[in-house]
Amino acid sequence: QVQLVESGGGLVQPGGSLRLSCTASGFTFKSYVMSWYRQAPGAERELVAGITTTESTNYADSVKGRFTISRDNAKNTLYLQMNSLKPEDTAVYYCKAVGVYSTVTGYRVPRNYWGQGTQVTVSP
Repeated sequence: QVQLVESGGGLVQPGGSLRLSCTASGFTFKSYVMSWYRQAPGAERELVAGITTTESTNYADSVKGRFTISRDNAKNTLYLQMNSLKPEDTAVYYCKAVGVYSTVTGYRVPRNYWGQGTQVTVSP
């Protein structure tokens, strides 16, 4: 079965740092584009950062220069290093995988998977 499990969330003071992890199983991790999203109470889910299969990255303007997304294909793990945290960063953070599943007959099926989320709270 496919699984994406986030961890590393918690309570941190403004200006502090936190590293989130997302461990994947049940699919070919190295062939999938991975992303971090977040959703604050009453807000829509928004893209925080993304990383391609060739490790090209992109970031939301609100986190650029503070957050770093990375992946370790040998460990099937996605990371988000968060520095200089602000109260506005408070949200549930989700990892997402996007790719294509190919059957032995050559039929290609688009796939996307979501983790269950991990809470990040930035407060004095």
